[in-house]
Amino acid sequence: MFNPTPRQLAAIKALFFTASLLPFARLVLFAFAERLGANPIEFITRNTGDWTLYFLCITLALTPLRRLLSWNWLLRLRRMAGLFTFFYAFLHFVTFLWFDHFFDVAEMLKDVLKRPFITVGFAAFVLLIPLALTSTNGMVKRLGGRRWLWLHRTIYIIAPLAILHFWWMKAGKSDFAEPIVFGSVLGLLLGVRLYWKLLPSKSPTAKGRSAA
Repeated sequence: MFNPTPRQLAAIKALFFTASLLPFARLVLFAFAERLGANPIEFITRNTGDWTLYFLCITLALTPLRRLLSWNWLLRLRRMAGLFTFFYAFLHFVTFLWFDHFFDVAEMLKDVLKRPFITVGFAAFVLLIPLALTSTNGMVKRLGGRRWLWLHRTIYIIAPLAILHFWWMKAGKSDFAEPIVFGSVLGLLLGVRLYWKLLPSKSPTAKGRSAA
């Protein structure tokens, strides 16, 4: 069992933080180098959406990995992974608001109501906001462990909404390969939690923490 020292854990967190920023750095570099392809907006939208799903999977995978490997220190990365999920979701939303609607909120909301795949994607993003805002230790104390835990369990609603958004978006091109992969991974991660829930004696022992 690997138990890093405080210095090693700090190095792991710094490495994880740096690696998590690389997709954004690549996007900025490509923008300045004019390497976003024939349709830059589609490139940015697809890239930020994909990385939102990647980090959503990473965030949900940390608890099962912690249990299977007995690496409790993995939970120290979960908050950062969750915030990067929100970060890339925010970039995805800003791309939609900026390039598709030029910050015209009224027109954006009309689009949200008109197109179902945007509706569910927008709903998933809105639900992510309180999770990001309450990610600090101070907010855990203010809300209380139990209420904070129930709030952060909305990730189990956000994840299916994100997959549904991706599925409907790809439906127009009849390209379901990626949504099936992401859906299978998230289904497995949520299924593991359901299995643990049905076997209380074998469920994770940490109390007052999010199961995300």
